[in-house]
Amino acid sequence: MDFRLVSEFGPKGDQEQAIAKLVKSIKAGNRHQTLRGVTGSGKTFTMANIIEQIQRPTLIMSHNKTLAAQLYSEFKTFFPDNAVEYFVSYFDYYQPEAYIPRSDTYIEKDSSINEEIERLRLSTMGSLITREDTIVVASVSCIYGLGNPEDYKDMMFGVHQGEELGRDEFLTELVNLLFERNDIAFQRGNFRVRGDVVEVRPAYLEETAIRIEFFGDEIDRITSIDTMSGHVIDEMTHYVFYPAKQFVSSKEKLKGAMVAIRQELDDRIAWFEKNGKLIEAQRIRMRTEYDLEMMQEMGFCQGIENYSRHITGRKPGDRPYTLLDFFPDDYLLLADESHATLPQVRGMFEGDKSRKSVLVDHGFRLPSAMDNRPLRFDEYMKMTQRRLYVSATPGPFEIVNSRPDNPTFIPIKSRKEADFDPTFFKRLVIKASGADEDPEDFDVSRSGGQLIVEQIIRPTGLLDPVLTLRPLKAQIDDTIELCQQRVEKEERVLITTLTKKTAEDLTEYLQGVDLKVRYIHSDVDAIERVEILRALRAAEFDILVGINLLREGLDLPEVSLVCILDADKEGFLRNETSLIQTAGRAARHLNGECVLFCDTITDSIQCLLDVTEFRRSVQRDYNEKHGITPTSVKRAVQKSLHDRGVTSKTGQEMNTSLVAEDEMVFNAVEVIREMEDEMQKASAKLEFEKAAHLRDQIKELKKRAGLDKDESKGKGPVAYKFAKKRGKGK
Repeated sequence: MDFRLVSEFGPKGDQEQAIAKLVKSIKAGNRHQTLRGVTGSGKTFTMANIIEQIQRPTLIMSHNKTLAAQLYSEFKTFFPDNAVEYFVSYFDYYQPEAYIPRSDTYIEKDSSINEEIERLRLSTMGSLITREDTIVVASVSCIYGLGNPEDYKDMMFGVHQGEELGRDEFLTELVNLLFERNDIAFQRGNFRVRGDVVEVRPAYLEETAIRIEFFGDEIDRITSIDTMSGHVIDEMTHYVFYPAKQFVSSKEKLKGAMVAIRQELDDRIAWFEKNGKLIEAQRIRMRTEYDLEMMQEMGFCQGIENYSRHITGRKPGDRPYTLLDFFPDDYLLLADESHATLPQVRGMFEGDKSRKSVLVDHGFRLPSAMDNRPLRFDEYMKMTQRRLYVSATPGPFEIVNSRPDNPTFIPIKSRKEADFDPTFFKRLVIKASGADEDPEDFDVSRSGGQLIVEQIIRPTGLLDPVLTLRPLKAQIDDTIELCQQRVEKEERVLITTLTKKTAEDLTEYLQGVDLKVRYIHSDVDAIERVEILRALRAAEFDILVGINLLREGLDLPEVSLVCILDADKEGFLRNETSLIQTAGRAARHLNGECVLFCDTITDSIQCLLDVTEFRRSVQRDYNEKHGITPTSVKRAVQKSLHDRGVTSKTGQEMNTSLVAEDEMVFNAVEVIREMEDEMQKASAKLEFEKAAHLRDQIKELKKRAGLDKDESKGKGPVAYKFAKKRGKGK
């Protein structure tokens, strides 16, 4: 299916010329192009139009999960008929394995995996393999090691109606795909068997399972069912099962890998013993042999990614397979907020290398674990051929690579030097990046074929927010007063601080003066961050306090005021780029204002003042010339990531918002799902009193909500039907 953009609006303002220039540049084969667009100018809509015209699979990279989730929601709306996927780190909490030699402290790997994000990652891999109309919104997690796409393809298992296939043979194939049998708790990645009926819950589907019905040694029927109600969603003639895990390999490759791992283990033990490191030798022997036993018996072990070099058959030092390998060669890369995304990509490799070197040296991991790593920046650049950098404040790397022969973007005092020194541009990028020498990861060309496109005009006619400077002395009292004024107008407020502790303390203090306020920072898990931003837009609270997350790309049209505390504290959080990006969060509201609390005007603040005045003058002239009256951006509040519908037997979505006796509207089916999951967990922990209490609550909830059990539906899980008073099909 072709990429088809669905929108009631067309390109306006600067968007049309930006789209035409960038599409022409990309089709001409240029590797670098930059879209420099102000906040609120519709950069995301421009990106969507470019995807539609280029018609190639696209990777959209973002530097944080919150912005990635917002982009995912927007592109799902723009391309409802295409595969739009979300690929970020699936850890809500992650403590990497580490060793501190000074204190002889070993820190075991500890993590909390978000099952919903894991499902979305598996869905991404499946879509890239089976569809060409795929858009992936990803964080830098996409440059970390992943399974070999060829192994993933080879292990895919298809079934067809009428095919001769025994039930036991089918179950064996499911186990090879790392599915687990569980006839009680039917979770993702599980299957259950009931006579000649096998129900499989793929790890990449949300609330859908696949039911395979056998007649002897023949597949008689294939259907998709709702896991909650058991209703049939659709009849199918065939279905393809993907592996249930991200790291998979065939039995033959795994056996060969185990031989190679044991050989490396013997060599490593001999090396440790030769150098008198007996403790390290014993340590690596015990750990690796345990992992080998697990692979032998289970086909999997904890930390199996550390053996990925052997499993995938790579040579020492070869780059790992990543999500980028799942894309075709001519895919399009859009680096959103590139000034933050590209430096983050550049910094991942060295941090990972430093930690793992210590583990290898002290016998906690084999040397091959060093090859389970993120991509180096030069490897990343080689794997991306068509690049579009998108930012309101592009960095030196984007500017120099996108248009190296244009002196407009070079400081005036350096232009003369640039005219005579052919190495000037490369040295400029190296200096900006902090590199000590000329690395291979800078792809600087003097061809002049690259392009930078400005997108300054906002289709809404809005001007950059008004800037106000206030002294530090009474910044908290002034902030409270400003917040109260905006709350009375039913407008929202963002407040940025310098530390997490300050954000939490300020939130508590503002709550004490009867303001509805919450905070957000990196300790808040990814899904909850999205829910907090959605709640802010939905007016569930009025003020959001944050640190570094309230910057690039956040689309919050209801925010009319941004307060920047301690604005004159020069540093990463208060430099030129940060101030411009943070102030831009109020650029989507007609009454947009940014208040900076400072006692001195730093160079960064002065730059913000100059840039804002220039942009305001350009937009003001455009509005007067075209007779535009500025209006605030209006956009529907995105759906919660937790929203789920229940599908009826006819394939139509049921209304799951039910009215209880007290007329309070709530999602009864979702609450029941959560409570049943909690009940099963309590039972697994032998907390039977708690499980029984939850069972009684579930029973009462079903009764009050108008749900009753229908035991007469034959095979399959118990189905729920809505009371007749709610109407059929609802």
